[in-house]
Amino acid sequence: MHGQFRIGAKLVSSQETFVARAAADGSDLPGAFSISSAADVAEACALADLAFDPFRETAPALRAAFLDRIAERLAANGAEIIARAMAESGLPQPRLTGELGRTCGQLRLFATVVREGDWAGATLEPALPARQPLPRPDLRLRRIAIGPVAVFGASNFPLAFSVAGGDTAAALAAGCPVIARAHPAHPGTSLLAAEAIAGAVADLGLPEGVFSLIQGPDHALGAALVADPRMAAVGFTGSRSGGLALMAIAAARPVPIPVFAEMSSINPVILMPHRLAEAGIALAQGFVGSLSMGAGQFCTNPGLVLAVDGPDLAAFVAEAGTALASVPAQTMLHGGIAAAYRSGLARLDNAAGVDTLARGVAGSDACGQAALHVVSARTFLANPALAHENFGPSSLVVRCADAAELHTVLAALEGQLTATLHLADKDLPLAAELLPLLERKAGRILVNGWPTGVEVCRTMVHGGPFPATSDARTTSVGALAIDRFLRPVCYQAFPDALLPAALQDSNPLNLPRRQFT
Repeated sequence: MHGQFRIGAKLVSSQETFVARAAADGSDLPGAFSISSAADVAEACALADLAFDPFRETAPALRAAFLDRIAERLAANGAEIIARAMAESGLPQPRLTGELGRTCGQLRLFATVVREGDWAGATLEPALPARQPLPRPDLRLRRIAIGPVAVFGASNFPLAFSVAGGDTAAALAAGCPVIARAHPAHPGTSLLAAEAIAGAVADLGLPEGVFSLIQGPDHALGAALVADPRMAAVGFTGSRSGGLALMAIAAARPVPIPVFAEMSSINPVILMPHRLAEAGIALAQGFVGSLSMGAGQFCTNPGLVLAVDGPDLAAFVAEAGTALASVPAQTMLHGGIAAAYRSGLARLDNAAGVDTLARGVAGSDACGQAALHVVSARTFLANPALAHENFGPSSLVVRCADAAELHTVLAALEGQLTATLHLADKDLPLAAELLPLLERKAGRILVNGWPTGVEVCRTMVHGGPFPATSDARTTSVGALAIDRFLRPVCYQAFPDALLPAALQDSNPLNLPRRQFT
């Protein structure tokens, strides 16, 4: 735990340092971490810009081997990484063991994607010199890396959405150098992950500017990174306020750049009438388990439950309240998140027309106490603040008078990462009516499951309309995440010798290609 940050191959110390604090009690953890300066950010950006052209043209086999090597190095140092992440985040060992496995799995998935070659989008339309009334020139298309990418570490996933997480894996797979801005609550975890990436860069003989790590508690550090003219895109997972701040900086640049931000979602769960009638008790127990998992600190936490009012909903609410009352308080990621969560609960407790149904077992100020509130649809619609995320193990049950009011509430919601339908066969007609609306509202729609837990695979979408994300066309999880960091280029009437290898007649990279006559 040397405490230095990394500018390419160089480890850098500074006179100004900061310390990490234990999530459980706020005590100082071992290690003094050097704080990066604006000059350090500029040096990292210059190195990334220098590395960009050679790195984006590396052979797919080499880039895939690089991603696999990062995964190997992370796994080899797993015990130390998990131990440090436990101290800095308060997350338990089983959760972080699984998260490290997911982090390595993401890297390996993108290694497979790079080898397969579909990401390049290679497409050929040969010349038609005899076409009338005008000939067509030879046209060829491929997708290339967008440029150096700034990746911001997330507080709730110190491994899978941070320095070596999904944004970094997708950007590197696309051929984009990465500058990681470590989350200030996880400097030690971030350093260990960064060493795995830097080691892989050296192992494969890649340009040193392919990866850098900057550290420090000041928001100005991230602002300087986004504002640097050599950066081409941003990957961010965090709060709505943080995402919007980065979007504003990126939009105000002389050359604006995209910010792919995953920000805010309450993930509505709709309990359909017939399913609620036949399985309300089991649904209540499953709901509380999903709500309280990991102290509710998941982007996909079920923060809103919608159902038509009546005896079946009353039974669900009663069982959920009973189950939630025995949920122990769990350590939250850091003191700032715990304090914000308590403030959110206080706002709900004091909101007109909102009833506090149940509280979990109380804990220290570092912990999140589970909570469940109930409100009528009319009151919910009259107070838009009730639809805002309260990050933690808190949810709000909305009692709707009928199916029409349920539809009205759904229509009023902001964009979401997920929407969940619990339904029986007899609920299918109503579900079919709601589905077009849910498709407009969410990036992932579930049936008879719970939104917590995101599979890393080719079909996953972890995105959605604003404010769930800044760009509803993208996902931050799954194979399609690479698309954020690629752009198309067309080559017209090029001699074969000048074409990139992906488009040459002999197809030396053996990429899959589409050809049209």
